[in-house]
Amino acid sequence: MPIGVFDSGIGGLTVVKRIASALPTEDIVYFGDTARVPYGSKSNSTVIEYSIQDAKFLMNKNVKAIVVACNTSSSVAIEALRNKFHVPVIGMIEPGARFAVSQTKTGRIGVIGTRATIKNKAYSSEIKKLNPDIEVFEKACPLFVPLAEEGWIKHKAAYDIAEEYLKDLKKSDIDTLVLGCTHYPILAKVIQDVIGENVKLVDSGIASAEAVKKELDRIGLNTNKFSPGNQQFYVSDIPLKFKAIAELFLGRKIADVTKVDLELLSV
Repeated sequence: MPIGVFDSGIGGLTVVKRIASALPTEDIVYFGDTARVPYGSKSNSTVIEYSIQDAKFLMNKNVKAIVVACNTSSSVAIEALRNKFHVPVIGMIEPGARFAVSQTKTGRIGVIGTRATIKNKAYSSEIKKLNPDIEVFEKACPLFVPLAEEGWIKHKAAYDIAEEYLKDLKKSDIDTLVLGCTHYPILAKVIQDVIGENVKLVDSGIASAEAVKKELDRIGLNTNKFSPGNQQFYVSDIPLKFKAIAELFLGRKIADVTKVDLELLSV
């Protein structure tokens, strides 16, 4: 049985990379809802509806766990998904927040994400639940997404935009910074260079991969095969563009990407 991963588009592939690294023999089925991206600009009820459809698609692939590799879905739809489906559902917010709290020494944590994730205060609420004494400083960085998808990971424009976005966080004297969007690990070097080496970056994908590993251990659903896991990729639109960006995000070639009819999702 494979692990299912869904995202509103392409960014969740950074999470696939982390899961494959942590659990190299596990099979993974990925669905990117590229026809309806971004989820961040949709109403909460629409995000929940789409997330349930995405999860249903994965359940039809007989997955043993679902990873919600979308920060918007993680902040809005996680409870609805857990109530509806009988497999473990792991999001980005809880593992990322927990890891950030474990890393900070000064109790001053920064969070960067899309407008929707920052507006929902998804990470700051979770961090405060874990430790109400921690100060959280948040900043929406929407232009990081197109920069990542263009592969502009060493471009001067990426550094200029990062300087503008991160200047207030630099003044806030944070010691930990949560990358609260799955695209952002692609720009990790730019972000680290600009924010400074003394700030620890938290990749929620790594934290979520560890959460998946622990959950599969707990319920005894780890694969018992020793060969490398297979990965299947499905999208709701433009598979060719997805393939090109996927290879950038995963750092390797992929064989096939299959387009799924949206009407099948909404059945």
